[in-house]
This record gives sequence, C-alpha cells and structure tokens, in this order.
Amino acid sequence: MRKPYRVLLPLTLICLATAIAGAQATGVGGVGIGPTGPGGNGTTAQGGGSFRVQCPTTTPLHPTAISNSAPGTPLTEAAEPAYTGPAVTPETVGGQSLSYTLNGGTVKCQEISGGDGYSTMADGNQIFMFSFGPLSGMDLIKNGQAGTLFAADFNNYYNEPNQPAVAAAPNDTPDPTYDPKRANSLNGGIADPGTIMEIGVLNGNIPAPLMAFDEDDEFFLTLSNVGMIMRPDLFEEHTVHFHGYPNASSYYDGVPDATWAINIGGSATYYYVAPDAGTYFWHCHITPPEHLQMGMVGQLYVRPRQNREPAGTNLYNAVAGSATSGTFGSLPGPGMQSDLRTACPGTGTTPAAGYTYGASGSIDILCSAPIPLADTGAVQVAGAKYAYDDGDGSTRYDIDVPIQIHGFDPNFHFVGMTFNPEGFADMKDKYFLLNGRSYPDTISAPSTNPGYAGLTPNAPAQDPTSNAIGTEDSDGLTRYSQPLPTLITLHSSPANGPSRALLRIADLDVTEYQTLASLGIPMTVVGFNAKLLRDQAGNNLFIKTNSITLGGGESLDAILDATGVPPGTYFLYTPNLDHLSNDAENFGGLMTEVVVVN
Repeated sequence: MRKPYRVLLPLTLICLATAIAGAQATGVGGVGIGPTGPGGNGTTAQGGGSFRVQCPTTTPLHPTAISNSAPGTPLTEAAEPAYTGPAVTPETVGGQSLSYTLNGGTVKCQEISGGDGYSTMADGNQIFMFSFGPLSGMDLIKNGQAGTLFAADFNNYYNEPNQPAVAAAPNDTPDPTYDPKRANSLNGGIADPGTIMEIGVLNGNIPAPLMAFDEDDEFFLTLSNVGMIMRPDLFEEHTVHFHGYPNASSYYDGVPDATWAINIGGSATYYYVAPDAGTYFWHCHITPPEHLQMGMVGQLYVRPRQNREPAGTNLYNAVAGSATSGTFGSLPGPGMQSDLRTACPGTGTTPAAGYTYGASGSIDILCSAPIPLADTGAVQVAGAKYAYDDGDGSTRYDIDVPIQIHGFDPNFHFVGMTFNPEGFADMKDKYFLLNGRSYPDTISAPSTNPGYAGLTPNAPAQDPTSNAIGTEDSDGLTRYSQPLPTLITLHSSPANGPSRALLRIADLDVTEYQTLASLGIPMTVVGFNAKLLRDQAGNNLFIKTNSITLGGGESLDAILDATGVPPGTYFLYTPNLDHLSNDAENFGGLMTEVVVVN
C-alpha cells in the first residue's frame, strides 16, 4: 500500500485519451474551432468536445462586470460594490420589460474535476482516493485559499508557464493551449478539453477545492468527470451536492434520485444564487457512504452582505429597515427587511412591512439571521468581517479558518483501489483528519515531522512556498493534494494583528461523531448548521464552551478570541483518545495548534 500501483495507467490513459479526442468537435467555454487551428490561436489545442465550461461575465441580476485584477497581473484583493440596501431596477431582457430587486454582489465562477488521486497520511502511508480536484484557482487552492473567482478572472484562461514546447522538467508535458500572445494565468479556468484531461487526471484533493463567495452572488460551478484512472472498471458518475444549502433548486441539488449526474467525459455547470450566509459543505451524492469515505468532500462558506456595508452604517438599521425611501442605515430607510427574499419576517422588534406578530404564522422560524432585540448602536467599521448579518456586530472576527473534520479507513481505501467488493459494514476510520491531515502534519512541514523517521522514501513532498503537501502519483508526477494546514496564529493585542478567528467547522465523517476541545482559549459558538444562534425575539443564544461535538453532516461557527490571552502555544484537539492516532501510530489524529503572540 505504500507504493501506488502503476500497471494499468499507460493503457488506461491511451484508452481515455482516444475516447475523449473522438468526441471533441465543438467549441468549449469561449475556446472554439478557428481558421488558424483547432484552438483558434494557431496552436494544436483541441477545440471542443463533451467538456464544456460556462461562466458569463454579466447577467440580468448583475449587469456590471468587475474583476480582481487587470489581465496579466497577479490577483489582488478587491472589494465588491458596497451594499446600500435593495434597489428595484428595471431592465429589458429579450425585448421584455422586467424589474429586479438587486442587492449587489456579482458573478463568480469555479471549475473542478471529479476523478481520483492520492494523499499521504502523517505516518507516511499513501492512500488512494476518489476525489475532486481544482481546474480553476489552482494557485489559490495550493496556497490554502478558496478557488472562487470573479468571472473576468476566471475567463482569463489558464496557461502553464515553462513553455512553449520543451518540457521544463522530467515527466512534464507541454500545455497544448499555450499561446505566447496571451498572458499566463495560474488561476483562470481551463476551457480546452485536452488540458482538462491532462490536469484533471489524478488531481484529487483532500479536502476538495475550497469554495467561498458572498451573499447575493451568482455562482457558476463547472464539474468535469475525468474518470478514475486507477479503477477503469468503474464507470462512476459524480455530482455536487451543497449540503444544507437553503432553497437549492432540485435541478442543481446533485441528488441523483431527483436530478442528473455527470458521466465520464462530460461536464455540467451548477448554478446557485447565494441567499444566506454561513458555513456549509459539499460532497458527491453518488453512493454517499462510499464517495464520502473515499474523499469526495469539501468546504463551502458564504460571507454576509453586512461585510459590504459602507463604514459608519448603523448595523441594526441596515438589517431592520423596511421603508421604500430614506437613507440606508437610518430609520426610516431601506434595509434587508425590504427584500422579502432574504428578510426575516416577524423577528426582533421590527417586522417586515406587511407582517405582524401573533398567531397568524407570520414569523419566519427558518430564517438564518433574525433581527436583534434592540439597536446596540453598533456601526460598520471599514474592513470588518462578520459571520452573519447580525445587526449588532456580535459575530465580528478577523480571519477565516475553515476546518473540515474527516476520517479514512485505510482498509476500505485499499480495497477501493483494487477490484474487490468493499466492506461497508466493516468500515472503521483509523486516520482522523483536519483538512485532510493528521497531527503533526496539521501544523508542520513533512521535513520536520518525526513520524517520517525511517520512512523517507514514502515521505510526501512539500511545496516550498505554500506548505501544501504533495504525493507522488502512479504516473510519477507529484501533485499537491493536501493544501490546507490548520495552524492558527493570533495576537493577544488586537492592535498588533488578528486576535479573533472564526472557526468554520464542518464534520464530514462517515462513521464517527467528533469532538474538538480548546483549552486556555474558550470558543464562542455563534452559528449552527448555517443559522445564527438567536431566537425569533432577537436574543443572542451564543454558547461559550471549551468543546464542541458534531456528527457527520453538521457544521458550526465558533469564534476564538485571543485578546488578553498570555502568549504561548495552545491546542485544539479531540479528547477522544482513540482519535489521537494515525492508524497504529499514537500522538497524531485530530489535533492542531493555536499560537498566540503579542
């Protein structure tokens, strides 16, 4: 198990490449057949087929395109347009006069592959996975960030460096889409089918590519099924299911009983409008016990529109306002309650227009962020982040820390790489993972991990700049399949740097309940299953605790505040002692460190 099988790879690659090439005849995502060559750019790039990528620059809900960066320059942080309340905007679409309630946001896109790959556990054992991998935002993903992009940046199509025709290193193949007249983009989407196969094969990550976007965004997510090279006998379909996502259309929900699934050699683009902030997760919904155990699980979070409010805005009025005129952030004035798509009717002390308290059923008990009990006078601070549209600033934090809890049964994964039936009833996790790593890989580079002593041939590679952990795959190439460490650094003095971390914790374990404890720095739980912990009257029900317990399919938001905490190293770990292990090796498992500095 320590060395992946290589026997079937050459034959499988030839068969898949032949099948895909035979299907390629039409344009894909902006790259089509042109007079100067199949790619339209004078190269031999394949110009079409069953892989199709969709990312519109504008839509009727978002008629203005924005970009993170100028073409050819590195990505830079750029704020979306400020949120100043709902705006009813008339438009003409296809000759038909329509009106939309616009709340800002923009179009964002991401592209992923569904296939297989390898990861390396903290004891040096290499494990085979069914998994999703990045086909856009690849440099961002490798550096532990979300791969979600503004449409203009996504459509700045990917080009590999180290071109044109000479391999830059052994086992490296030239990118067939290389065009010297086009700027290189390590984050743009991939439109060429040949490159989708070249990069997508064996490109699975654990966790699956991180997704993060803003309330009111339109999100286009393209999944291409590139097949499982190590299991050519499996004609596995894949889907994307946003677990717990509110008001998801069944057409895009990824549950094969109610909608479609994607076959090998095909693509589909999922479409979502982000309605409610919070921490979610996503996974493949084809035979979930198998595909979740094998690694087809990922993180997802939605940032609230409260982040985008102008500095000085009264947070309570911005939420509770329901007038059709006036100044945003004042009463009377427009606020989130005036848009019934995202309002919380009947909550707090200011019902939305047209709703009343009482037994009429007007209170929305499913609302994700009820209005606070009273105006605390909290105002927006430039650059502040919040977990929810809280209206009182109570969920403010400094840095996002997505944490995916997961477990692997090495026997199940070994059988999954062979042609034997899998023992579902005997499934028992023996590796316990935070963001796809066990301690001490959760915090350290493999070169400093004493667990690799004597196992040097099996120790994973480490990207020197991003700390991503890579594994040599069956084709001899190293892919950085474990990009997310969970080391947390905070400041005891907020004036010196971030002091409050929002732990976005999701449990995607198939077989176990999981507990995480924080000694020395209490956690304040502010949200559970993407819902602010607040009752319908507006009272905050936050929980201050030293441990949280989650079952598979649950998520929560907990703020870790190091203000005034003595500098030192603290631990976020499980008190379940049998989960503090890497298979037969003790002192690993579900544990990471929180480093507090002045």
